[in-house]
Amino acid sequence: MENMGNSLVFTNEKCIGCNKCISACSAMGACVSSVVDGKPRIDVDGNRCIACGACIDACEHGAREFCDDTERFFADLKRGEKISILVAPAFKANYPQEYEKVLGGLKRAGVNRIISISFGADICTWGYLNYIQKYNFVGGISQPCPAVVSYIEHYLPELLPKLFPVQSPLMCGAIYARKELGITDKFAFISPCIAKKMEIDDPHNKGLVQYNVTFDHLMKYIKAHNLSGNLATDEIEYGLGSIYPTPGGLKENVYWFLGEDVAIRQIEGEKHMYEWLQKNKDRIKQQKTPFTFIDALNCANGCICGTATDPEKSETDDALYALLKIKTESKKNNKKTAWGRPLTPAQRLAKLNQQFKSLRLEDYLRKYTDRSSTCPIRIPTKEQADRIFESLHKTTPESRVINCSCCGYATCQDMVTAIFNGFNHKENCIHYEKDEILLLGDARELAANLETEKEAIQRQQDAIGSTIESVEQHFTTLYESIEHMNSENENNASESTHIAGDMGDVADFMQKIRDSLSEIQKLVENLEADNAKVLDIASETNLLSLNASIESARAGEAGRGFAVVAGEINKLSASSKETAEQSDKNHQKIEGAINRLLSEAEHLVRIIEEVNGRTQNLAASTEQMSSATTIVLDAANSIKQSLDALSREMT
Repeated sequence: MENMGNSLVFTNEKCIGCNKCISACSAMGACVSSVVDGKPRIDVDGNRCIACGACIDACEHGAREFCDDTERFFADLKRGEKISILVAPAFKANYPQEYEKVLGGLKRAGVNRIISISFGADICTWGYLNYIQKYNFVGGISQPCPAVVSYIEHYLPELLPKLFPVQSPLMCGAIYARKELGITDKFAFISPCIAKKMEIDDPHNKGLVQYNVTFDHLMKYIKAHNLSGNLATDEIEYGLGSIYPTPGGLKENVYWFLGEDVAIRQIEGEKHMYEWLQKNKDRIKQQKTPFTFIDALNCANGCICGTATDPEKSETDDALYALLKIKTESKKNNKKTAWGRPLTPAQRLAKLNQQFKSLRLEDYLRKYTDRSSTCPIRIPTKEQADRIFESLHKTTPESRVINCSCCGYATCQDMVTAIFNGFNHKENCIHYEKDEILLLGDARELAANLETEKEAIQRQQDAIGSTIESVEQHFTTLYESIEHMNSENENNASESTHIAGDMGDVADFMQKIRDSLSEIQKLVENLEADNAKVLDIASETNLLSLNASIESARAGEAGRGFAVVAGEINKLSASSKETAEQSDKNHQKIEGAINRLLSEAEHLVRIIEEVNGRTQNLAASTEQMSSATTIVLDAANSIKQSLDALSREMT
């Protein structure tokens, strides 16, 4: 069980985080919502809780419990501690049949004396009336209720000067018992109230009372331990103090002594009463109310249905009926006491003052402590509030005033303040959760769509992967072809360069042939000139032979030898002429052949020059093609690497 800040009220394992306690609580931050082990839970911060008990009433799951001193009280009795008890007026109203029996059982357990706090309430009434008269203290707030005192100390410290400084009935009874009766025992208060523990432990009341023994825990202990004894009752007679547990009990006591013309504001009821104080704090502080005082109680049905009473008894009016009987008994037709019905209010007041004339008012006064520093509430700036609203998906003015109270707070703005202070969390807002569910639905739909898209993308990726694989295969072939072509181009460029060189050599060779043919042609022309000379010589020789023949004939026998010479000369002439003529015919043939050869050589040279030029162009183009192919090869290699990377990424 969690018990934050030693809180009197705490949360047990039954909590389901339903927020009802937050809604019932008047002290922001006293109920802290959280998630523990995945389970929503609302714990109580003892530094902020005023022990009003509203959350206990609101909880349907039995998840809230409270602490008191019952176990310690009985343990100390067993150890022989000397303890007397102060009994709240509401105890007799709640247990009219068991009252004396229970007191007898406590006596048997070791209790020393029994004093009814109805008598302390009578002193409290006396104190209020005298303080008002002595200090003209009007418009103040009554303080018998410790939850009211705690709320003002924690959350409305500006109203502390307006709290009556007169002690509560409990403390008035305890002070009287110690000062007037001289009782030194420890005191245990048989109490209908959880918050009385705070009053008992208050440093301003140190040592007056030691135990807060609540009705609920006391009766459970008595039943569990079968505690019983002889009948017993309280010791001191009392008056209308017995009706203090009813709503307006203090007011009715004042009416009894001052008359009903006195304006007293009666206000009670857990959250309702605290909201009223908040709304009217400025008027109360500035003393702008028409009230003599404000009779404020935490519990709507008064102390007879206090926070530590049996819940089943609180569901009926049995306690109220019993108290009305006590009230009737208190208003006796006795003129000797302050409670006599036939007396006027002034006469009753006179008798009350006479009864307590030996008391000093100052002995029954108390002080209060500003505890607001233990429970600060930071108010977020507009920017801070806007950020929290946006985290709650409340982005429009309308969404920020839904004020459904499902989170436990009256307004969305209060929820923002609670989140800002760490008292709550956004997951406790039902509209946030609804929006989250809608967003989750949208997210699931989106997820489904994304899954579909993912499948489609996967199919596309598979197709792309297949295509890439195919492209890679084709590209490998292309890459190899380009690489081969690049290699061949390089070879072709080299071969073309060699061919161009060889064709240059051929062209040079043909030029030499053409030059040689030209020389031959010149020689042939020289031969033609020589043939002409031979013909001339042959003609002259033939003439010489003719002259020799003539001279030979003339000489007769003496000229026969000369005739032979003439014949030979004639043969030489004929032979020379024939040779010259034959040479001339050959020359003509040779010249025709040479001319034809020169013409063909010229044509061949032109062709070779053209071929050589084209070969040189081809070599240059092949080199350019080889260079371009190298660039293409590099680009192809880069593309191949990119395709490989893409393929790896897709897998």
